[in-house]
Amino acid sequence: MSGYDDRDGFIWMDGKLVPWREANVHILTHAMHYASSVFEGERAYGGTIFKSRDHSERLKRSADLIDFEIPWTVDQIEAAKAEVMQANGLTDAYVRAVAWRGAGEDMGVASARNPVRTAIAVWEWGAYYGDAKLKGAKLDVSKWKRPSPETAPSQAKAAGLYMICTMSKHTAEAKGCSDAMMFDYRGYVAEATGANIFFVKDGEVHTPKPDCFLNGITRQTVIGLLEDRQIKVHERHIEPAELEGFQQCWLTGTAAEVTPVGQIGDYAFEVGSLAREMVDSYEKLVRA
Repeated sequence: MSGYDDRDGFIWMDGKLVPWREANVHILTHAMHYASSVFEGERAYGGTIFKSRDHSERLKRSADLIDFEIPWTVDQIEAAKAEVMQANGLTDAYVRAVAWRGAGEDMGVASARNPVRTAIAVWEWGAYYGDAKLKGAKLDVSKWKRPSPETAPSQAKAAGLYMICTMSKHTAEAKGCSDAMMFDYRGYVAEATGANIFFVKDGEVHTPKPDCFLNGITRQTVIGLLEDRQIKVHERHIEPAELEGFQQCWLTGTAAEVTPVGQIGDYAFEVGSLAREMVDSYEKLVRA
């Protein structure tokens, strides 16, 4: 497959469809230098984007949290997503909406006079972790920690917050792992580089409290599926030493969907019945 900059198709940019190869920005775009950018990752199944409006609303909130306003309403963003999917002839697809401070009069840290740009791209994207849904993903343990909410707007899906995720995932892949688990600034278990994490012990589910990282839409969906089954879910701070006592583990995220985990560092987990049930239940829900 060709690179992401060299494909046929169209990308929606600032209100119009642009040929894929022409969807470019200037080198002095503020977001490229100062990370003034927010984004969403979404998946469409059978022509319907799962929880599309929730994603569009979060995109707007994320921009507000990093101090800019997207010049499009939620309804307009929703219409644009439908338009670009139709233009590219896709029904099962990954959807990337992004908004950023563009090039303009300012080229320092401050950028209030620069225009806010918005774009939406869609493409076919298979399983994020390959065959891990069958075997269980293998995770490294990152040396980088999720920051305190006093140092970054942790509830924004902001590009700058992913820098340490990229470094963590590169290190993990160099060790033959699919991803890395990160601790938070206090030393509690937090999440993977682009997915939330769940554990099972004695039939009950434990998941880190999202007080310094994103409370994922897929995470919330899976908690709902568990509660529908009257399975107890504990949202709490999890100490690293507790990993030894958990029996099952899985990741959740738009790209990851629900992916079982077989190993984190030196700790092994069974790809057990509840993990498999969540994989199947989520798959049925998004295609309902």
